[in-house]
Amino acid sequence: MPELNSTLPAWAAVAAHAQTMKGKHLRELTAADPQRWEKLHVEYDSWLLDISRQRITQETLGLLLDLARATNLSERITEMFRGDPINVTEGRAVLHTALRSDFAGGKAIQAEVHESRKKLSEFVAAVRRGEKRGTTGKKFKHVINIGIGGSDLGPLLVCEALHHEWSGGITPHFVSNVDRTQLEDLTRTLDPAETLIIVCSKTFVTMETQANANAARAWMVGALGEKSPGIHFVAVSTNAAAMDAFGIAKSHRFAMWDWVGGRYSVWSAIGLVAELVIGSEKFGDFLSGASDIDNHFKTTPFEKNLPVLMGLMAAWNRTFLGLPTLAVLPYDQRLARLPAYLQQLEMESNGKSVSLVGERVDFPTAPVVWGEPGSNSQHSFFQMLHQGTPTAALDFIAPLRGSWGGTEGQDLALQNCLAQSQAFAFGHTLDEVDADLKKAGTTQKEIARVRNHKVHEGNRPSSLLMYPQTTARTLGGLLALYEHSVFVQGTLWGINSFDQFGVELGKKLALGIDMTGKTAPTGQGAAGLAELIGYVKGHR
Repeated sequence: MPELNSTLPAWAAVAAHAQTMKGKHLRELTAADPQRWEKLHVEYDSWLLDISRQRITQETLGLLLDLARATNLSERITEMFRGDPINVTEGRAVLHTALRSDFAGGKAIQAEVHESRKKLSEFVAAVRRGEKRGTTGKKFKHVINIGIGGSDLGPLLVCEALHHEWSGGITPHFVSNVDRTQLEDLTRTLDPAETLIIVCSKTFVTMETQANANAARAWMVGALGEKSPGIHFVAVSTNAAAMDAFGIAKSHRFAMWDWVGGRYSVWSAIGLVAELVIGSEKFGDFLSGASDIDNHFKTTPFEKNLPVLMGLMAAWNRTFLGLPTLAVLPYDQRLARLPAYLQQLEMESNGKSVSLVGERVDFPTAPVVWGEPGSNSQHSFFQMLHQGTPTAALDFIAPLRGSWGGTEGQDLALQNCLAQSQAFAFGHTLDEVDADLKKAGTTQKEIARVRNHKVHEGNRPSSLLMYPQTTARTLGGLLALYEHSVFVQGTLWGINSFDQFGVELGKKLALGIDMTGKTAPTGQGAAGLAELIGYVKGHR
């Protein structure tokens, strides 16, 4: 039986080197090599990846590249694009790349994808031109996307990030949470006669999505009659019987495949809400941007390969330096939902503790991913990042221009982005604090009182990813970069990045809980559960 990746000589070499690097400071590493930035940044097309503020040397990078080769990363990339069943626990191919790149998956799959794209673009064109209307003849002005997880986070991110590219007079809305708050807010304000509703659920039985879809159907039928679901509802699903029962017209059904995981599905019909809002041409740009990165990932030597280097840095920080979290800090308000999107992508993919061979791993895998747009986060949690006891890895993401096309506001954002990356890396020493206070005329007594409070240790590792502007094309490239980085990390760790059994247990247990209290709970913890249900009944 194959052994864990941590038994490889290349892994041991990285681990031994990490023990040395843990005692190094970025001030020391930078002073020792004036050419550090030249050696530790990569440019591809209009992308720049700067890893010079990571706690690495060229030796570190060489050892990590050796580990990538020892874990057969090149072969794994080939297997993924070819359509081999690399999702071994579920026996499935992993071919979200086939939704945007014609060199992935083979002719038969590409034919299915092209047919799906044609149907989607024709539907989108009919809605945007006003040829497809509601039951009363009104043009659709609002579209509600009902989904959860990848069926919500991806489309929501695309719509928000590309708000400046909306066209066609259609406003998107999103419903995901099962508590009905989002849907209730919408049904109180929207006109059902000009509202189109998309239900995104591969199985059409996902509890949260089904509950919201049924409530939305009741709202629509109550306002427009029993025939309205066939006109006002669209489904992205594979469950024909459930769609029949719901009343969704066959022309309003769009395909899903078992080789596309939910968190990788925004490129598919799951992205329909975004395509309706920005149009098929812009959505095509979104797909093309991702395809460009697919080709770069597939063909570029590892030393110059952006997602490979991103994945190596992520694994180095988490596993070998032991940093527990990754803060994602986009200096663009359009990317406010990117950290939430990456939380699912990274933690659902690589939040695993069992290897591909079924053995428990003996090293840390996925970090906790979190973050906010950079300017706002500077005034909230940056205090902890700079002077708190835990050390986080940091990803700075910054376009050169604002999404509105100008540079004035973005110059301020970039000033802050660059300054913060410097501060995190190099800190502010006690001697520097003393010098600043003396220059300001502070008394020795006051200096003694406050000096320790002003020290910044620094040595917080970060990467900086820069690109020209947030557009449909660059957004597609950005998401693809992180997708492939996740794949690289999973390969180094020897885990399956494409199943998600960890989300199933709680959902399964929820189905067995009767909130009316008529059916007594059974199994482990039943007594405490019964008491909690009783509390809810008694205090509601």
